[in-house]
Amino acid sequence: MSSGDVAGGARPQAGGGSRSVCFERAFPIRFSHCDPAGIVFFPQYLVLFNQLVEDWFTEGLGISYAEMLGPRRVGLPIVHLECDFRAIARMGETLAFSVAVERIGGKSLTLALEARGDGVLRVASRQILVFTDLNTHRAIALPDDVRAALAACVSAA
Repeated sequence: MSSGDVAGGARPQAGGGSRSVCFERAFPIRFSHCDPAGIVFFPQYLVLFNQLVEDWFTEGLGISYAEMLGPRRVGLPIVHLECDFRAIARMGETLAFSVAVERIGGKSLTLALEARGDGVLRVASRQILVFTDLNTHRAIALPDDVRAALAACVSAA
């Protein structure tokens, strides 16, 4: 395993300490991610982090993200977002994106997300997501199956 691989291990937090990675996915950096300077245009990291969360729910937690939003009408909007851009990434690189659970609340979830390449932290993000009823757009309690899957993810990490 290279220094850029995480495979469920602990990662240093931006402010010290560690958290356990629940899910990781490699994404190749494509032309469409880059700006005229040839580096990843910063909003594209948010698109990639969103893809990571969708994949984590569907593949990592075993809860279809599409079904959650579609038939179940459960939304998961970001209500707070922090990002630290530490190093650039260029087209042709493959970055390891990871998600770790910081906090499971009654109606919200706090995630720590990272993008690393060649063992170097490129971007770190902290996101608070709130579960909502997509018919009323009001916050709701975490669905029981989501809470159970999150608990299993955190204990396994």
